[in-house]
Amino acid sequence: MANHQKDFLFVLIKSLSKSEKRQFKIFASRLETSSNTKFIELFNILDKSEVYDEKLILKSGIIKKVQLSNLKSYLYKQILVSIRLNIPSQNIRYQLREQIDFAAILYNKGLYKQSLKILDKTKISALENDEKLMAYEIVEFEKLIESQYITRSIQGRADELVVQAKELNYRNTISSKLSNLSLQLYGIMLKTGYVKSDEEYKYIDDYFHKHISKFDEKKFGFREKYWFYNANLWRSFLVQDFLSCYKYSLKWVTLFYDNPSMIHLNPVFFLKGNHYLLESLYMLKYKSKFKKYLELLEDTIKDSHFPVNDNIASLSFLYVYNNKLNYHILEGTFAESEYLIPEVLNKLKIHTDHLDEHHEMLFYYKFASIYFGNEKYAECIFYLEKIINNKNLSMREDLMCFARLLCLIAHYELGKDYYLENQLKNTYKFLIKMNDLHEVQKEIIKFLKNLNSIYPTDIKKEFVKMRQRFIELEKNTYEKRAFLYLDIISWLESKIENRKISDIIKEKAKLINR
Repeated sequence: MANHQKDFLFVLIKSLSKSEKRQFKIFASRLETSSNTKFIELFNILDKSEVYDEKLILKSGIIKKVQLSNLKSYLYKQILVSIRLNIPSQNIRYQLREQIDFAAILYNKGLYKQSLKILDKTKISALENDEKLMAYEIVEFEKLIESQYITRSIQGRADELVVQAKELNYRNTISSKLSNLSLQLYGIMLKTGYVKSDEEYKYIDDYFHKHISKFDEKKFGFREKYWFYNANLWRSFLVQDFLSCYKYSLKWVTLFYDNPSMIHLNPVFFLKGNHYLLESLYMLKYKSKFKKYLELLEDTIKDSHFPVNDNIASLSFLYVYNNKLNYHILEGTFAESEYLIPEVLNKLKIHTDHLDEHHEMLFYYKFASIYFGNEKYAECIFYLEKIINNKNLSMREDLMCFARLLCLIAHYELGKDYYLENQLKNTYKFLIKMNDLHEVQKEIIKFLKNLNSIYPTDIKKEFVKMRQRFIELEKNTYEKRAFLYLDIISWLESKIENRKISDIIKEKAKLINR
């Protein structure tokens, strides 16, 4: 998994494709002189190394330790220059930036009319591709040239530029305010998690409407709509209004499908929107639409016009396979989904430098859920312990918590009573430290703690009693999300009816029939 303590230069070199390495070597050969062959030698050493090893570099004798930092900085810069020179011409943002730079060169040479001609064409292209920030930068540049009375332009030109500047500034301000709101809501999510009471709900709702009420959606362009839907989605997630999550994530995704060129221009936003849409449908257990939009996403990614780079490839893998696993969990088809696990493990190795540890652990939890549903408890525990023993998941206490709870149940199923007692103590200590403790979690611990003291003849009665208690909790808005992590009710029903949990979940999935 991505490790932010790794050397940045080493990670950059390892991220290069074969063609990018070849292009860099061609580019570097043009720079090669007796004084700078060292940076090419350093590139070759790092390219051949499996891990970053400073001792190996120094042992090669190409450079002294005091010079290494400067050489690495120089190499890092030259690699980026090489990549920049070979970026595909289809990338509209690089094209726009390049044209603005050309206009600046012409302006500095005193070729003002040529500069204005390039700026005018570039501005049209920027507006067509909804790049309003660049369009505003261009208008300001045009104003700079015109204000010097150099060109003696046509009458009314000044008024035209002033109107354009005001309009673009207004739209960019709306986008900025909406993106700020979206980021602030996301920050609240990371800091405090989902709302846990009516008081917290009211605080988020008041905060949101205070910042959003001034805007009129009817006047929005593409980018303003995108940020408007984004902010609404984060508010909906925070207050656990999953129907509203579905509404705004669908608007987000539909916005892209209605503007296909924007998928190419903003593929990351498109992928994230689809992920949130599928997550909302998973929470609503809306099977048919989940399948529909997952297949549509896969078809779009496979389309030859869909952009390709390392970041997009990693995100595509993450969102497609995460939701493939979710679909099987939703349906209870645990046996049919096991083939995905080795596929995901192989792809995790490929995308290791582009995904953080949290996403790897999330995959492990889904593997564990699948093995649990398949009654393969040893395999389930194997992946849960990878999460439990990870010391870097402080931001995802909920994942750590449910991994521990599921691990307890898996140990109970295996009949490991001694280990279960130790696990209960450790889990209880962990839950006490948590800031996000729910009633569901408390009840599961209390229930498992009492199991060993219940007579075998009374255990089914206890299962029935706890099932009823959890059914009541599931109706609570602030508790229901916990049941998406851990379907304790279906497990209890499997014990009461002496049936497989996969059969229970399959039956429920058919009854919902959406």
